[in-house]
Amino acid sequence: MSEPTTAADWAPTLRAGAWFAALPDDLADHLLAHARVLVLDAGTRLFARGDAPDGLYAVVRGVVRIGAVGEGARESLLAMLEPPQWFGEIALFDGAPRTHDAWAESDCLLLRVAQADLARLLAARPQHWQSFGRLLTNKLRLTFAAVEELALLPPTPRLARRLAAMAGGYGAWEGRSKRVLEVSQEQLGQMLALSRQTVNQALKELEAAGAIRRGRATIEIVDPGRMLAVR
Repeated sequence: MSEPTTAADWAPTLRAGAWFAALPDDLADHLLAHARVLVLDAGTRLFARGDAPDGLYAVVRGVVRIGAVGEGARESLLAMLEPPQWFGEIALFDGAPRTHDAWAESDCLLLRVAQADLARLLAARPQHWQSFGRLLTNKLRLTFAAVEELALLPPTPRLARRLAAMAGGYGAWEGRSKRVLEVSQEQLGQMLALSRQTVNQALKELEAAGAIRRGRATIEIVDPGRMLAVR
């Protein structure tokens, strides 16, 4: 079977995502018709904090790391995005520079719909703003939940909730979840503002409870209910 080379070839992957699956047909067709395929090698930066917005992206293969580097080269890791997650919509609303860095964590294939094309579409069909608003507000809800967990939860249940969110594609996947997560303890620590040692201890507790099984840079979720019940 030949490698898909156009955005339309990736329509089944996109429709596996809750946001794209719920779009009006004309909007979904427009995005597919105007998206361009972008290939990135692992370790390539897609854009940096402060860059001018250049459009909306969808991950259709590989993993994209969203984060920022602060003083002392310390990295804050916001999310690891997998197919069929969309990102870059904040700048669609305000036209302001990018808020974070985006890197190809692995070899990636992305779809990009240019900012100018989206602006023309929304000027002609303003009713579609609501669809992009849902994409934005879903991430806003996840952000509020993460802030609350950071303030109120001890490390182990906080880690459990982040693993559950990752397994569900941060709400992007329709009716399914991922059983094995490819993520390191260091990356989890960067996401949750925890030391590697604290993450290691929390994972041990989840494994002892029969909720997960640890591998080499992988975490298998054995029992999601038991994982979220750990206090």
